[in-house]
Amino acid sequence: MGFRLASAAVATALALAVAFGPAPAGIATAADPVCDILAPGASAAAEGAVRAACSQIGTWYTWGGGHGARPGPTYGHPDGVDPASDHDAERLGFDCSGLVRYAYAQAVGQDVLDGSADQQFHTVHAAQRLTPDQIPGSLLPGDLIAYGSSAGLHHIAVYLGAGRTVEARQSGTHVAVNDLRLGGELFGAVRIDPGPVRGPLVSTWGTGVWTHARPAMESARVYAFAGPTTVRVECQKHAQSVTAEGITNDAWSFLPDYRAWITNIYLRGGYWLDGVPACG
Repeated sequence: MGFRLASAAVATALALAVAFGPAPAGIATAADPVCDILAPGASAAAEGAVRAACSQIGTWYTWGGGHGARPGPTYGHPDGVDPASDHDAERLGFDCSGLVRYAYAQAVGQDVLDGSADQQFHTVHAAQRLTPDQIPGSLLPGDLIAYGSSAGLHHIAVYLGAGRTVEARQSGTHVAVNDLRLGGELFGAVRIDPGPVRGPLVSTWGTGVWTHARPAMESARVYAFAGPTTVRVECQKHAQSVTAEGITNDAWSFLPDYRAWITNIYLRGGYWLDGVPACG
């Protein structure tokens, strides 16, 4: 009897969808997977972010959506690659990072995660970062799951618990609940702490500026800043002398959110940064 009732409800939902289009954002149908906090242990802010993201179930994915002056759905634009994005300028919604930005802004009352998936994973508001081998065992609801590589992250989703995520995944689809994708391009996860930032904040300058595994230019490249970015600096030290942009400097700073070093040439604040301790 229960199966027959459920089947009838699904059939009704499908008939309504055919007649009137998909359900509006925030309105679940019998065919929708559950979008909710599916495990204990998350902070109040993380739980609020889950609820805010779930309120947008059924909203269009649109490339560039959600990156207006304030958090919230916006019209997007074609990405120039995927034909499914050709109508994104007509769709009010979110891309993956736009949804994450909105979810945490609604939860904490501040726009703490403005930016791309890359910038959100490396946010100065990180309480903890998880590597792929810690996933899914150490995940909590509200954690942000990132996909890509050290050369760049291209997707981010909100974890619900129980192996499920809510995400704005790709053009031609809507915000939806999906299974957590393991392996492949899974890069890691970040747990958000929207409270005061621990450590000095400094702005980078320049374009295409690489960070390095050690305070030396020949060491492995870790991450490139496409443009000016606010970063958290843990400490600084004298190391390899570098000449760039007509400046010579042997001071390097360690950026804990990137686990990498950057020459102080590309940090605003002078040869040696005031208020930043020397590395031990």
